[in-house]
Amino acid sequence: MCNYLSILWESCVVHGKLTVAGASGYWGDANRSTKLLLEDTQIDVLVYDYLAEITMAIMAKAKKKDPNAGYATDFIHEVMRKNLIEIAQKGIKVISNAGGMNPTACAHALQTIISKYDLSLKVGVVLGDDLLYRLPELAKLSPKEMFSKSSFPKLDAVMSVNAYLGAFPIAKLLDDGVDIVVTGRCVDSAVTLAACISHFKWKPDDLDLLAAGSLVGHLLECGTQVTGGNFTDWEQIKGDFESIGYPVAKISQDGTAVISKPNKSGGIVNFGTVAEQLVYEIGDPSRYVLPDVTCDFSNVKIEEVQTNEVKVTGARGYNPPEKLKVSLTYLDGYRGGNLYGFYGIDAAKKAKAFSDATIIRANKELDEAKLERFSEKSIEILGSEAQFGRLASSENSREIFVKIAVKHPKPEGVSIMLKAATGLGLSSPPGLSGFAGTRPKPSPVLALFSFLISRDRVPITTQINQSKLEELKSPLLHLSKRKRQIIMPPKLQKTAVKKIPLLLIDLAFARSGDKGDKVNIGVISRSEDLYPFLWSVLTENKVKKIFSHFVKGPVYRYPMPGPGAINFILDRAIGGGGTSSLRNDPQGKGFSQILLATRVLVPENLILGKGLIKQPNNKMETL
Repeated sequence: MCNYLSILWESCVVHGKLTVAGASGYWGDANRSTKLLLEDTQIDVLVYDYLAEITMAIMAKAKKKDPNAGYATDFIHEVMRKNLIEIAQKGIKVISNAGGMNPTACAHALQTIISKYDLSLKVGVVLGDDLLYRLPELAKLSPKEMFSKSSFPKLDAVMSVNAYLGAFPIAKLLDDGVDIVVTGRCVDSAVTLAACISHFKWKPDDLDLLAAGSLVGHLLECGTQVTGGNFTDWEQIKGDFESIGYPVAKISQDGTAVISKPNKSGGIVNFGTVAEQLVYEIGDPSRYVLPDVTCDFSNVKIEEVQTNEVKVTGARGYNPPEKLKVSLTYLDGYRGGNLYGFYGIDAAKKAKAFSDATIIRANKELDEAKLERFSEKSIEILGSEAQFGRLASSENSREIFVKIAVKHPKPEGVSIMLKAATGLGLSSPPGLSGFAGTRPKPSPVLALFSFLISRDRVPITTQINQSKLEELKSPLLHLSKRKRQIIMPPKLQKTAVKKIPLLLIDLAFARSGDKGDKVNIGVISRSEDLYPFLWSVLTENKVKKIFSHFVKGPVYRYPMPGPGAINFILDRAIGGGGTSSLRNDPQGKGFSQILLATRVLVPENLILGKGLIKQPNNKMETL
């Protein structure tokens, strides 16, 4: 088959719109997404995001066992192998960070499939993010962890070290006629931004355009989270979660984009779904730092143009940072745990007695074995709203599960707890239950250590079809003297004296996610009138009070007047996060649901005639 992809690419999109489809949001996402997108959509570029801090830790462990492993094998064997012929026939470009910890091996596996199908396709690889081989040099710099300020971990415990790269190296490969680009650790949005840079010929000093492209990439990077997945109003999906369509963005030269999904697919694209993904896993929305540009998303406008089509505009760009973020993972002991069910009268009290007995017995056995005590333990009684051994108001729950988990420097210590729990099977309060299976085993804790490094310490190279490596120079910094806009919080005007109790979910959408040991909760008002009111009642102190059983650090609040949203950052909220946490929700994905269940007294003039449903519930806490 002749190689006509580059001809099609150059002729159809440089002066028109560029259509990019997001076919993967994480390693483990549905592999059928590519087939569904190819069936019902005219696409110029397919982008795949597979990576997260947790994923990199898993891939690092795999590569240590096998030097040819360490990448997203699904991308090769399930996605490309089954769809590559059609992708080539339609002239579609592919950009993926599936390379993970081993982009070269991933590209080699891809070229094997290309040869088998007798296709003439160029495969490009971006290298340079992996800094593990320079570990001693980095250690001498003695960087502090970005958030906790902890010291650099011991060298023999380090599993991976990866800098976050940007979009320009990917765009360079596309400019060189590459059909499929494979990267290691780049920022999630870079795979989409790179396509825009290459085909609209955006430059490093087009800061607003780079911010606009990054915004689109941010909306696509989590796949179906922008087309109805995890949506607050999930019942609007009408039961077709199994057929939710993957997102498609039609992007214009000026950065304007329309988000949609394939016509025959399930799910929904509306203001709420797009706004929730906008606020997902960001910090200060006016200073969202990426390698290519610092974005201001606080005034982004979201407009429904027709059914399942939403236009996004209004991103602003500022100079990129002088330093790149680096994520290091290291072995930090072992962890293990299990779920144990109890039902009947006083189920929660039974669970607490069982968990207390487990830890007491395990501590005795640790002492007998001359091992140190657990470095951390977590007991969560799920179904009773009890946390960390403290029973809440629902202590008469008739069916619950208790999760018991511990950390220990040695796997033997974790095993002692797991055996102690099993050994109490005939000695527990009545009502113990659970799915029968093998006893869990200790697993290593791969902790995250993030720090900053100068760009000149991260040489980036590219390679096409295993040719000689080409070193790239970073774009110049300090390109603009634009002053950053000050984003002012809204002011509440005079409201009615009479107030009506509603749940926050009647007034707002919300989405939460993690960054290290932080959780962000983005709250989006359902009407413009409600935005100032929500700002007035959702203060840092009140939000911290709601999450007092989780949050150990401060809470920060940021206004987003464009979509009428508030973004909260909860520091030290998830027990280390990711692979370090013992929590049942180690990534804070459910925090937004807790906040939305809060009762709010709302002035009636803000809700009358707005179609909001009253759901008074006197048992809920009132703001």
